[in-house]
Amino acid sequence: MTESSEKTIGPDSDAGAATEPSAAPDDAVSAPAPDAPTGRGGFAIVAGLLRTARPKQWVKNVLVLAAPVAAGRVGEVPVLLDALVAFVAFSLVASSVYLVNDAVDVEADRAHPTKRNRPIAAGIVPVPAAYAASGVFFVAALAVSMLAGWPLLVVIALYWAVQLAYCFGLKHQTVIDLCIVASGFLMRAIAGGVAAEIFLTQWFYLVFTFGSLFMVSGKRYAEIMLFEKTGAKIRSSLKKYSASYLRFVWATAAAALIMSYSLWAFDIQQGLTQATSGSSWAVVSIVPFVVAVLRYAVDVDGGNAGEPEEIALRDRVLQVLGLTWVITLTLSVYL
Repeated sequence: MTESSEKTIGPDSDAGAATEPSAAPDDAVSAPAPDAPTGRGGFAIVAGLLRTARPKQWVKNVLVLAAPVAAGRVGEVPVLLDALVAFVAFSLVASSVYLVNDAVDVEADRAHPTKRNRPIAAGIVPVPAAYAASGVFFVAALAVSMLAGWPLLVVIALYWAVQLAYCFGLKHQTVIDLCIVASGFLMRAIAGGVAAEIFLTQWFYLVFTFGSLFMVSGKRYAEIMLFEKTGAKIRSSLKKYSASYLRFVWATAAAALIMSYSLWAFDIQQGLTQATSGSSWAVVSIVPFVVAVLRYAVDVDGGNAGEPEEIALRDRVLQVLGLTWVITLTLSVYL
């Protein structure tokens, strides 16, 4: 839907945001709760709450711009303002979920060699304070979302409810956990659309749904591969999956993603043909899109997709393909 050396996915996270704690070894004894620091007062609690809110993960909320960009309306000031409202609302509600997640997992985090340093697990932030701050963030998210109207409020509330269900138990349910994590990215894209009152086609939903599932299942496949190769610690829920099953999921999601995008591109091209003299750029964009998916799949297959953003930053060929895709899609929408 954002933090430790153990690369795992938490609620809606594509980059190890609010992580689910890995199970301690069977013979491990839970470490006692660290003594709360003294002499720091309220400032330490506030600083700890801000750290737990994970502002670095707010960057993923730029997905609210997906609908305005696809609709060719990203240059309209009212649309940008509505997208900004959606961005702020999602940042606040995501932080609310992160606070609850760490409060729920406090005991397990204290038994972990690195997560025990998180503010709540380290005793810097009391659990009641985390829950209270989570409530404040959630109310603030609802208040901000009302600036764009009740449809955005509904999306924000639904996201919060689904992610809390994840924190309180659904993260242990196989398949369901994959779907919930992927839904976080889809809801961000939907939020940008409903906030700006942009009609979202069925192809838009399908592309984001399967694209999110492809990224999430690929990341978890990489974690499983890392575990099998090195014995690195992974979350307990991941042990319920096999590498072959996750491989099947991301391969299926990739196929559905390519098919959905292709149908979307042809739909765009048909609409442009009827409205203007016609354009083939939407169809042309299928080529760099498909090649980019196949290129990324190489990293997934090798178990190197644990951090998707790192792949995107270091793979020059993937960057060129992505830029080519953006150019062709932009030409199809704005010419």
